[in-house]
Amino acid sequence: MFRPLSIFIGMRYTRAKRRNRFVSFISMTSMIGLALGVLAMIVVLSVMNGFQREMSSRILGMVPHATIVGVKPIDDWAPVAAAALKNPAVTAAVPFTEMEGMLSYKGSMQPIQISGVDPAQEGKVSIVAQHIVQGRLDDLKPGEFGVVVGEITARRFRLNVGDKITLIVPEVSSAPGGITPRMQRLNVVGVFKVGAELDGSMALIHVADAAQMQRWAPNQVQSVRLAVKDLYAAPQVSAAIAGSLGAGYKADDWTHTQGSLFSAMKMEKTMIGLLLLMIVAVAAFNIIATLIMVVNDKGADIAILRTIGATPRQIMAIFMVQGTVIGIVGTLIGGVLGVVAALNVSALVGWVERVSGQHVFSSDVYFVSNLPSELQGGDVLLICSAGFILSFLATVYPAWRAAKIEPAHALRYS
Repeated sequence: MFRPLSIFIGMRYTRAKRRNRFVSFISMTSMIGLALGVLAMIVVLSVMNGFQREMSSRILGMVPHATIVGVKPIDDWAPVAAAALKNPAVTAAVPFTEMEGMLSYKGSMQPIQISGVDPAQEGKVSIVAQHIVQGRLDDLKPGEFGVVVGEITARRFRLNVGDKITLIVPEVSSAPGGITPRMQRLNVVGVFKVGAELDGSMALIHVADAAQMQRWAPNQVQSVRLAVKDLYAAPQVSAAIAGSLGAGYKADDWTHTQGSLFSAMKMEKTMIGLLLLMIVAVAAFNIIATLIMVVNDKGADIAILRTIGATPRQIMAIFMVQGTVIGIVGTLIGGVLGVVAALNVSALVGWVERVSGQHVFSSDVYFVSNLPSELQGGDVLLICSAGFILSFLATVYPAWRAAKIEPAHALRYS
């Protein structure tokens, strides 16, 4: 089969046993280093994708994807929900009221965000019912002022189901200060744990109790909470619905409350990816040292090739082929091992925990009890492409030096 001279000789140099074993060792370490760098990038970025997925499912499963907020309390939320459900991007719409205040228990206080919900319909838009560890969400009854608190709040105050806690909310008044505190005694009827900071900053009460605390009619609510199919389309979807309802409504969505967190996570993934890329770059540029040594080792061969008619471009291509093959093999090995490791990292960590008897990710410390991993094809393609490109660029200078060798000078000193 016909092959160009440069490819034929470059491939032969790659698999030939060299007289200088040190050159072979450097070539092997360059390949191994490139493989390890690619493997590390794939595994680390897959783990970061896993953590981001867990955070998204837990936090965005608790906070509203979007809300249609009334400028005044909404007397009848059902028509608003019906209008929202006409949009094909909306999967559910339920009544919702939100307040901010302070929880007080035996002299200790903490800020809290109170969500007024309808327990019968909350499951359509929230995962909280699946994460109740004490009591039940259905124990929130109108007029009984029950509250479901997060696990961090319960642990901080040492609360159990049946304990009573005081909620303090601000109220606008005609007093000189303009705001006076209102206090309401609440009965703890449940504790939830989603494994995020919401466990210490959020609590749930019945939407009718929230209306009573705001001095509204029992059927009045602050907003209608929406669940949407595409989280990243929530701003556009909610704005379109609010616009269709008229001037008495405005839209809000998760990007206003949690957007900075997910932006920070995205930036963190980008920066860690760039730092790990430096490892790949170091391994790739070890190819420079390998090829310079090969060029010095093959000086006589280069001179003979030039003498029988090989052009400088062909000589340059020979060593570019050799270096590129080293880079491709190293990148492919690292890519395959990285994919296998990313798909099995959770099982590997579980095995380490069983063998060592120690919990790497204790649920008492971290919001996850295992190491999540989500392999994305785009990440693998980007990492392998970067490895290919860097290894190719690393061949240019040594190959150029080989092309500049003068035959007479090389043969004289060989």
